[in-house]
Amino acid sequence: MLDLKGITLHYGQSQILHGVDLQAECGKITCLMGTNGVGKTSLLKVISGTHNQSAGRYHLDGVEQGKQPAHKLAKRGVGYVPQGRDIFALLTVRENMEIGFACLDKSDRRLPEEMFELFPVLKDMQNRRGGDLSGGQQQQLAIARALITKPKLLLLDEPTEGIQPNIIQQIGRVISFLKDQGDMAILLVEQYFDFAYGLADHFYAMRRGEIILDAAKDKVARKAVLATLSV
Repeated sequence: MLDLKGITLHYGQSQILHGVDLQAECGKITCLMGTNGVGKTSLLKVISGTHNQSAGRYHLDGVEQGKQPAHKLAKRGVGYVPQGRDIFALLTVRENMEIGFACLDKSDRRLPEEMFELFPVLKDMQNRRGGDLSGGQQQQLAIARALITKPKLLLLDEPTEGIQPNIIQQIGRVISFLKDQGDMAILLVEQYFDFAYGLADHFYAMRRGEIILDAAKDKVARKAVLATLSV
């Protein structure tokens, strides 16, 4: 579903990504590891269209994307749950979810009941303002909003950050459920090691903007993956 070759990225005079190669397959969870500041979020922003790569090739579902803006990549199947969630505080929960309608044909613009089955708390809070929700509830809302767009590729940036343990477990179950449907590739950026290791099928790790580990879970030792999170 996702195939990146030689992706580089500059912010002004600074080079952030150095020739990154990465793939993510449907029905699998690909986990990108690394300490803070190594370029993980920058890579997700390239994939989502928030930033344009300086060089490299970006294929989604076999089609080269080039340097497309975020709204076009969203319509082509890229769902992005950013670090920090980006919930609209003054909009209701329902209105936040309906923002995802912009990527859909008019005939598909409805809130599917399955979304409330995945996140029951959102059904009870549809008319509450997004800013009134707890961090864990906002994270569930951010994931639901991305799923409304019917993504082929789901990007999750630190979904457990600042979240209470019971919500982390629920989010993990949702991610596993989405994987098992087999029609979506999931790229997870996560530093909570046990959470990531329990979910992932394939690991990449970055250091200073470069990929230093590329291995299937059954081909790499747990301690080798854990070592990528040490400074």
